[in-house]
Amino acid sequence: MTPTGPAELLATWEAGLAQHDAGRSLLLHRAARPGAGTDELLSMPVGAREADLFGLRRALFGERMQVRVECASCEEAMEFDLDATLLGVRGRTPDGPLRVEEGDWVVEFRLPTVADLTAAGSAPDAAQARRLLMARCAVSAVRGGETVPPERLAALLPADVERRLAEKAAEADPAADVTLNVNCPECGGATPAALDITSYLWTELDAWARDLLLDVHLLASAYGWSEPEILALSPLRRRYYLELCTDA
Repeated sequence: MTPTGPAELLATWEAGLAQHDAGRSLLLHRAARPGAGTDELLSMPVGAREADLFGLRRALFGERMQVRVECASCEEAMEFDLDATLLGVRGRTPDGPLRVEEGDWVVEFRLPTVADLTAAGSAPDAAQARRLLMARCAVSAVRGGETVPPERLAALLPADVERRLAEKAAEADPAADVTLNVNCPECGGATPAALDITSYLWTELDAWARDLLLDVHLLASAYGWSEPEILALSPLRRRYYLELCTDA
């Protein structure tokens, strides 16, 4: 992946200041795939987007990620470095619908896309989000030989069948949900921690952008250069000029 330039990244950051998670995720995904249109990005499986965002993060900020987690048992704050080389690695996208047969149920469904997840995220509560996601992703559902409409699936589906659907989707698209199991050094308890790459990458981008704008301000004040001229400098040359300003 070719890293996006500093001017483009600043534009992404500026546009994302007024957005929430879904909007920022789309902006970051555009930065990861500059040639892709919005419809293409929204139609991708969730795991493909997550893999792209992990790839962008590695290209911009390297392989190491600093993670902070609070122990679920003793509330001890834990902080550690994570090697993110293998995070967000995707398998092969299924050629057709996934199929689950459990009891008298036969359900075929496709992997949730970014658009599906965005639509579910706008639902007023978790139950309606679940129903909406189920209706959008179901290809067909049969119970005891009778067809079940997708919009009724969430209300009628037994818990064990729903669990099998979730397991099947996780197997087919493991990058869609990156969850770490962190062992507490104080009490030994294990804490599951979902790694939200959109939130993590946005926090890093926000800190980077504010630091870069400060550099631009200092160099523009010292030398009278424009923002494009300063951004065209390599990070090493910018840092050298800033050191010269400090020494003057």
